[in-house]
Amino acid sequence: MSRPENKTLLENGIRILTKNMPYSCSVSMGVWVNAGARDESEDESGLFHFIEHMLFKGTAKRSAFQIAKEFDAMGGNTNAFTSMETTCYHARVINSHTQTAADLLTDIFLNSKFDFEEIEKERPVIIQEIGMVEDNPEDYIHLLAGQCCFQNNPLGYSVLGTRENVLQFNADKIKDFFRCRYQPQRTIVSIAGNIEHNQILDAVGPAFVSLKRGDGFPERFTPSAHPGVNLFEKDLEQAHICVSLKGLSLTDNRRYAFSLMNTILGGNMSSRLFQEIREKRGLAYSVYSFISSYADTGVLGAYVAVDPGNAVEASDVIIREIKRLKENAVDQGELKDAVEYTKGCLLLSSESTDSQMFRQAQNEINFGRNIPLQEIINAIESVTPENIYDLAGFLFGSDNLSLTLLGPFSDKKQLENILTL
Repeated sequence: MSRPENKTLLENGIRILTKNMPYSCSVSMGVWVNAGARDESEDESGLFHFIEHMLFKGTAKRSAFQIAKEFDAMGGNTNAFTSMETTCYHARVINSHTQTAADLLTDIFLNSKFDFEEIEKERPVIIQEIGMVEDNPEDYIHLLAGQCCFQNNPLGYSVLGTRENVLQFNADKIKDFFRCRYQPQRTIVSIAGNIEHNQILDAVGPAFVSLKRGDGFPERFTPSAHPGVNLFEKDLEQAHICVSLKGLSLTDNRRYAFSLMNTILGGNMSSRLFQEIREKRGLAYSVYSFISSYADTGVLGAYVAVDPGNAVEASDVIIREIKRLKENAVDQGELKDAVEYTKGCLLLSSESTDSQMFRQAQNEINFGRNIPLQEIINAIESVTPENIYDLAGFLFGSDNLSLTLLGPFSDKKQLENILTL
């Protein structure tokens, strides 16, 4: 019997990963690059995202319309995304379309033309995307909070770039950047579903092995903390608030305690923030905490949208709940509930080919190996209240606490007065 997970390293450094899910009627495949927005300089900001758009705009043998038509004809879903540290092009189709989807993803990744006319047509589309984020206060406050936390570090840039940059990117700059950053030793092909490893190797291996090795890659710099209150005035019905603290990296051994801490703080409907701010006080409809983790650093954040007159009270509740984690160990029953919630989410998502495709690629990028589901569950179950208490004491301090507010101005002095841990 063949193994469910397999990995082949091509001679140019590309890794091909497969997970056989024999009872699935779908196949999910993704081409990943271990490179993203934090690997851009200030005047390059937005290039990875621009390239993401352009890879669907024509190859030597397919026009942009043909690419769209062939993807649509398979049904399923196809998409791409650019994050701070990775870029991914992915599709989910029924089993019978595996070969066609593999051929399409291979073609757009290896043979895109970056045609001048298509670049000119895509410019205003991306500028509209920038405007769409700025018009959505919940999206925009997260962007502003990142800029305030990381400041001049590329982790504080917008993945979309700036309007000024988007307007000046030309075909030569885009092609040169693509050749420099899309290196085979940073590329992973990840596929999960009712497939066989050798079938996938035959489908994509000969094309991907032709990609030439690159050399030289920009060094990533870890940002320092920038505490304080940052107010951005905008005529809105609500005040949108984001509280941010330094967190952990993706590979930190304490990441499981970190995840459970986030769940307890504001990760679900029974969490402390949801119960205190929405259920008990009725201050907000939307309130939650979140984690943003990277290869070398991370952020624990909390978001809430409230009537401007309640901005100080809501901010104070968030700070006090964070402080409570630092001053008192969580109850064993509360931790058990968080553990069961986390295990449930993990196990339910494991039935999805998309989730398995994503997970095996991310494990390869961050750990260089497949991490069995049972290993993760064991690690989650081993977290103790003392682990979370010690982690809160390590992470939470006024010297790395920032508060960002978008909307009608509140009293900045009042906000500064509550910003202590």
